[in-house]
Amino acid sequence: MTWTPNSWRDRPAKHIPEDYPDLDALAAAEARLAESPPLVFAGEVDRLKQRLGQVAAGEAFLLQGGDCAESFKEFSADNIRDTLRVLLQMAVVLTYGASKPVVKVGRLAGQFGKPRSSPVETIDGVTLPSYRGDNINGMDFTPEARMPDPDRLIRSYAQSASTLNLVRAFSQGGYASLDNVHKWMLGFVDRSPLGEKYAAMADKITDALDFMKACGVTPQSVPQMAQVEVYTSHEALLLGYEQALTRRDEASGSGKWYDTSAHMLWIGHRTRQVDHAHVEFCRGVQNPIGMKCGPGLEVDELLRILDVLNPEDEAGRITLISRFGAEGVEEGLAPLARAVKASGRTVVWSCDPMHGNTLKTESGFKTRPVDHILTEVRGFIDVLNAEGCVPGGVHFEMTGQNVTECIGGAQAISESDLSSRYHTHCDPRLNGEQALELAFLIAEKLVAVKEAAGSDFRKAG
Repeated sequence: MTWTPNSWRDRPAKHIPEDYPDLDALAAAEARLAESPPLVFAGEVDRLKQRLGQVAAGEAFLLQGGDCAESFKEFSADNIRDTLRVLLQMAVVLTYGASKPVVKVGRLAGQFGKPRSSPVETIDGVTLPSYRGDNINGMDFTPEARMPDPDRLIRSYAQSASTLNLVRAFSQGGYASLDNVHKWMLGFVDRSPLGEKYAAMADKITDALDFMKACGVTPQSVPQMAQVEVYTSHEALLLGYEQALTRRDEASGSGKWYDTSAHMLWIGHRTRQVDHAHVEFCRGVQNPIGMKCGPGLEVDELLRILDVLNPEDEAGRITLISRFGAEGVEEGLAPLARAVKASGRTVVWSCDPMHGNTLKTESGFKTRPVDHILTEVRGFIDVLNAEGCVPGGVHFEMTGQNVTECIGGAQAISESDLSSRYHTHCDPRLNGEQALELAFLIAEKLVAVKEAAGSDFRKAG
C-alpha cells in the first residue's frame, strides 16, 4: 500500500479523541498547523538518526528524559532551563560511566497528550471523560474542561515553538558549557545526603577535565565545549497534529517526508498494533522512531512491526524502549532481545524504568519507588549483556522542579511527603536530585560492567 501523510486515516486508530464537538473547527485547526513553520528541520532529524546509529553500534549512549506530560500551566523559561540543566548534568555523569558520547533527547516541545487506561473518570458519582493532556482537554473536573478543544492544538504548537527556541538558546549560547555543567554537578554532590558516595566519581570527572585543560582543550580553544546538541521527542499520539506538521524535504532534493513536530517520535505501548494507524503513520516519515515494548508484546509481533517500520534495516531508525518493571525485566526482555539479535536487525535498546514501576498508595497518589527504577535499569543492562546485545540508553520521566512524586532516593521521600509538592498532570516524575542520583548509580553500574569485561579479556589473554 502506498504511504501518504494521511493514509493512517484508513486504519483503526486507538486513543485519538472521537468526541470533538465541532469537526469543522478541528479541520480548521489542522489546516492552520499545516500552514505553520516547521519546528525542526530535515538535516537535524538526519543528524540525530546518525547519532542513534552510533548508539546501536555501541559507540554512544542515549539519554532521553523530560516531562511525563507538558502543561500550559507549568510552562516557563525557568522550568525549561531547570529540566535542561538536570539533563545536561546527567549526560556528563553518564559520559564518564559509559566512556562514550551521550546523545541527549528531551521529552519536550510537544509531549502533551497521553493515552489513558480508561476513557472516563468518576469522582463522587460523577463520570466525565478522562483528562488526556493539555493539547486535547483540560484538567478541571467539569464537562466544559473535559471537552476536546481544537484550539488547544494551536496553543500546544505555539508553546512547543517557544520551548524549542529556549532550548536552542540555552544549548548553543554558552549556558550549557562543560564548565558550567561540571560546577552544577559538584553542587549536587555537596548537597546530596549521599554526597560522599558520589564524590569519588565526581573527583575523577574533575581530574579528567583538569587534564583536558592542561592539554589546552578549553571552551576557548574548542568552541564546541560551550555548546551541546539537544534533540526533541514526543509520543506520536494525535496523528492529525503530526500529519499537519509533516513536510516533504525539498531543500536537499530528497523529496522524503519528515514529521517536523519533533526530531524523534515514539509509538506507545497501547498504540503499537502493526495494522493500525500509529504504525502506519510512522512508517512513512524519516524521523527516528521509538517503540515501547512491555508485557504482552510477542516476538513475532515485534519482528513484524520492525519489518513495517524499518524494512531496509537503517541504523538509527528504530529505538526499542523496554518497560517491563523491576520484577519483569528479565522474563520480558530476554526473549525479545534474543529474537532481534537472531534476526540480524539493527536497533537501539533503551530502558524506560518508569511505567512498569508505578503503584498507588493508600492515600490515592500514584508514585514510583526510586529503588525499583534503579533495579530495572540494572536488570536491563544485565539481560542485554547476557544476550550479546548493546544496552544503549535510558528514558526517564523527570523534571528540574523540586517535586515530591517518586518515593525514596537520597532525599528519602516517603508516602507521607507526596502531598507536599505533587504537581504532575499525569504520572509521577523524578525530581532533579533523584534523576541525577540515578545517573551516578547507573554510571557506577556501567563502570562495573566495563571493568568486568576488561578483567575477562585479560584472563582470556
